[in-house]
Amino acid sequence: MATQCYDPENSASHYTLLPDQPDSGHRKSLKIISGIFLSVFLLLSVAFFPILNNQSPDLQIDSPSPAPPSRGVSQGVSDKTFRDVAGASHVSYAWSNAMLSWQRTAYHFQPQKNWMNDPNGPLYHKGWYHLFYQYNPDSAIWGNITWGHAVSKDLIHWLYLPFAMVPDQWYDINGVWTGSATILPDGQIMMLYTGDTDDYVQVQNLAYPANLSDPLLLDWVKYKGNPVLVPPPGIGVKDFRDPTTAWTGPQNGQWLLTIGSKIGKTGIALVYETSNFTSFKLLDGVLHAVPGTGMWECVDFYPVSTKKTNGLDTSYNGPGVKHVLKASLDDNKQDHYAIGTYDLAKNKWTPDNPELDCGIGLRLDYGKYYASKTFYDPKKERRVLWGWIGETDSESADLQKGWASVQSIPRTVLYDKKTGTHLLQWPVEEIESLRAGDPIVKEVDLQPGSIELLRVDSAAELDIEVSFEVDKVALQGIIEEDHVGFSCSTSGGAASRGILGPFGVIVIADQTLSELTPVYFYISKGADGRAETHFCADQTRSSEAPGVGKQVYGSSVPVLDGEKHSMRLLVDHSIVESFAQGGRTVITSRIYPTKAVDGAARLFVFNNATGASVTASVKIWSLESANIRSFPLQDL
Repeated sequence: MATQCYDPENSASHYTLLPDQPDSGHRKSLKIISGIFLSVFLLLSVAFFPILNNQSPDLQIDSPSPAPPSRGVSQGVSDKTFRDVAGASHVSYAWSNAMLSWQRTAYHFQPQKNWMNDPNGPLYHKGWYHLFYQYNPDSAIWGNITWGHAVSKDLIHWLYLPFAMVPDQWYDINGVWTGSATILPDGQIMMLYTGDTDDYVQVQNLAYPANLSDPLLLDWVKYKGNPVLVPPPGIGVKDFRDPTTAWTGPQNGQWLLTIGSKIGKTGIALVYETSNFTSFKLLDGVLHAVPGTGMWECVDFYPVSTKKTNGLDTSYNGPGVKHVLKASLDDNKQDHYAIGTYDLAKNKWTPDNPELDCGIGLRLDYGKYYASKTFYDPKKERRVLWGWIGETDSESADLQKGWASVQSIPRTVLYDKKTGTHLLQWPVEEIESLRAGDPIVKEVDLQPGSIELLRVDSAAELDIEVSFEVDKVALQGIIEEDHVGFSCSTSGGAASRGILGPFGVIVIADQTLSELTPVYFYISKGADGRAETHFCADQTRSSEAPGVGKQVYGSSVPVLDGEKHSMRLLVDHSIVESFAQGGRTVITSRIYPTKAVDGAARLFVFNNATGASVTASVKIWSLESANIRSFPLQDL
């Protein structure tokens, strides 16, 4: 078989025919001559990605430092310290200031400095979107958790406000932890949150705005009778946290809410009723329980319409409605969800498919994504999802750069009517306000083993939409039994070639392709002729630095008859959010390149399949900065 490779120096889509390479299993010495990629080099970079078991000879690595301690576990919350799968997250690397400065995002929300984790109590009030978040005002590592506060008119351009709540009472002195807002029919805002007491007991507390007429909600009052809820009998004092937004019960004036917990290794969602948010009654049984899933954190529970395309208020119920139960699993730090039916009278939720139950089936995001929370946006009648995107580098690097973690771009959430099994997540439409001018539009024919450079002004801040059309003869005629049971995480990444994949986009690559992050589809077919599509993000060569996450993320994604393979990527320096098939499957990646920084980052499309050609239809927008900054002091 002959393979083809793109010549980036030619402006037209020109390919140079190359002979087959010997199957020696060894990587040949490669050089760059006069700034031109040798075609063989490009081919080897994609078709035969080297195994990451050696460091580059010019890599500067400090002596290994002691492994960082656990953060939060002793207080009963999930470990906030990243530990990569190789156990090397404590290995130091000589990061330059330029590298670390490049990692800071341009349009994702993050504080000016220090540590951030869970999104808290998002809401819309008097023309402003409000985001509260777990924040450490003292350091870039977890601790002293305070509620940060920011506002926006459009969910994209954020303004920092003074802290909303600080740990200053016995019932929250060890942390003002995660909570949710409930807006009553008369406009009152009830903010329930978990506090960590002076004895490290998790309790639920009430806070409310001091001045409801203030659009910015600058001042918050903690209820004098706090805590309003303590762990019930049979529940551990460190296993009772993260109250949800409340919804109306079957009785007039009744409100219901759920709190995550566990009994043994069974994850559970407790349900409480209240009429005033100061006194509560635990209802019999649980909303739902799944054995083997461990502690449920940051539980979320909300309705989705099976008929309409708008979001629903949390209290909405009736015909044409399903309910989503989501839990953040403390044991594996993954956000799982399931779609099912809620019986309000019996206080029971039942999954549509027990094999896709909460915690054992679908995930909101197959990458670095946790502690998510939704809210209903009455302005645009949509449900909006937030998620915490933690770091996958070392604590020492975070301390050196002075910050840690970002929030995902807010996503709308809808029921996928076509599959009936999935949610559809999509970036809020306001992100398009950052698009700078008209898109670059291109159609590329990608033969097996080919790659093409896509010329953009800056490859670090992009909105990319790509649809791929796979050769129909190859797709319908090929059976690839040896790849039945394919898994992104164990596949070996984009270097693992099959007849029908991988093919996709390479982001944040340097010119020599020594650093690169492919996001791609892989199609496997069994003896029955059925095709299964997988959507993957390969970080194994995203950085030459040690001690950073280099997993291959991903999962299968339904591609229905008549649909092309489509993806959308939001690239923002060290974070890439990838959406497949309109948001059926989503992957968030954190990447820490050492070479593909500043103006050196490049963008490619590729086809590393061995037996199928692919046509890629590409649209690329450069994105401007969201200019996230402090609210003008004179206006406070």
